[in-house]
Amino acid sequence: MSYIPMTEYDSADEAVKREYDDQIAKHGRITNMKRTLLHNVPSFKAYMEWYTLYDELKPVLGDRALQIFSYAISNGNDCEICGSFFNKILRDNGDDPDDLKLNETEELLYTLGTAISIDPHDIPDFVYEGLKAKFPDDVIVTIFAFAGIMYATNLFNTVCKVDLDEVLYDYNIMKKKEEKQNG
Repeated sequence: MSYIPMTEYDSADEAVKREYDDQIAKHGRITNMKRTLLHNVPSFKAYMEWYTLYDELKPVLGDRALQIFSYAISNGNDCEICGSFFNKILRDNGDDPDDLKLNETEELLYTLGTAISIDPHDIPDFVYEGLKAKFPDDVIVTIFAFAGIMYATNLFNTVCKVDLDEVLYDYNIMKKKEEKQNG
């Protein structure tokens, strides 16, 4: 059960309704996380900068690499919503998140994402070296900023106990982890 209830369109003020309408126009729906964030429009807008950074990185890294990076961070953080969301995206695109076939850049980002979620003080040197060998400083800064927003999104969903979106039920990473632990 969510700690903070989701906003409801019918009772929302005009600023919130505009954000709802924009999300539905862009994505066809509005997620539980976004409906929860819309209790405060500036907070909502801060988290929506994830899309700005995604769009900046997409021409450099590609969708798949960004999805794998986001999955590694979210799965490592045990964020039920974000981990399940990226599990769904990867599976819908024909990937098996339990057996990803990664190119060199994707492997680097997967390792970075996992390290960030486990212990950001202990990112392996070879990851830093790999990033420096592949990207200019502005891209590396954007990668780290993107990771920060992804991590913050995981934190928000977990701390607020945002309910898992119904479209993610079949992709629930926490259910899968529990099944693995219970044999």
